[in-house]
Amino acid sequence: MIRNRKSIRLKGYDYSKQGLYFITICCHNREHLFGEILNGTFLPGEAGIIAQQYWQQIPIINRHVILHEFVVMPNHLHGILELVGVQETEPIEPIETPKSHQFQKIIPRSIGSITRGFKASVTKWARNNMGIETVWQRNYYEHIIRNDQSYIMISEYIINNPANWDKDRFYGR
Repeated sequence: MIRNRKSIRLKGYDYSKQGLYFITICCHNREHLFGEILNGTFLPGEAGIIAQQYWQQIPIINRHVILHEFVVMPNHLHGILELVGVQETEPIEPIETPKSHQFQKIIPRSIGSITRGFKASVTKWARNNMGIETVWQRNYYEHIIRNDQSYIMISEYIINNPANWDKDRFYGR
């Protein structure tokens, strides 16, 4: 049976447009694959370290992305991505990266393609090194950051996320 899934994206919005985007990506079934929180501090496991490294490679793969605050948690990731200087007519070639940390051959131009490339890379690593087939929930959450007040609030939320883990009814155990 094929389901018609409703898009959670803002209808008519161009997600390759310059701007700031708050992204949340959750593990499949909220499994704790990336590490643990101890005394309000995230202690990454091997998969958590890989997720952090792949996230930090996003601006290497796509020179039109600036990373802002981000945090990898036991079962999800929060981050702010900024798209800058995107020109529709500008050709983009994949950038070679070390084979141990190479993104899939997706040339990112939008938040969706950047997120897909990140998720695919972590999934490929997890399949090859942990025998885990499904790392991520389908899709991801995004929020378009439209003003300084929103940016400050979201940045503080990301920075304080590990310290607030025990209070988080949605993600914590």
